[in-house]
Amino acid sequence: MPEKDSFSGGVTVDEKQIPDEEWRRRLSPEEYRIAREGGTERAFTGAHWDRHEAGTYRCVCCGEPLFGSDEKYDSGSGWPSFYAPVEGAPVREVEDRSLGMIRTEVRCGRCEAHLGHLFPDGPQPTGQRYCLNSAALRFDDAKRADAEEEKGVDAPEKR
Repeated sequence: MPEKDSFSGGVTVDEKQIPDEEWRRRLSPEEYRIAREGGTERAFTGAHWDRHEAGTYRCVCCGEPLFGSDEKYDSGSGWPSFYAPVEGAPVREVEDRSLGMIRTEVRCGRCEAHLGHLFPDGPQPTGQRYCLNSAALRFDDAKRADAEEEKGVDAPEKR
């Protein structure tokens, strides 16, 4: 069932049906290249690889909350790494046979955005490393959200 989309003024939209031209309008060229075309940013260049603040990482395309700072760790890879998504997050795993190898691609299950890849070399408790592209994620700072809540300001549900 489609949910509200903050880009369309509250009109119910199924993000999987949004035309390519609309994604190009909504996203920066780098976000589009990574999230819609399956690209990868260079290691140690993204906005989130070295971020340490508490908060939630949302899909850059649809705003769905996917990963939290509590599950983030420094893998040394140069990309934001998490050992698990937040509970109930619509994270999909898809076999990726590109570049002459077999890997597990990670996508947003709500809009099919490419997020990164999953590797079996992460820390406990899962042993998994969700190695993601910063450009595929938007960060919601927990302190800012708490301050807005104290002031009675409704934080946007999406992006």
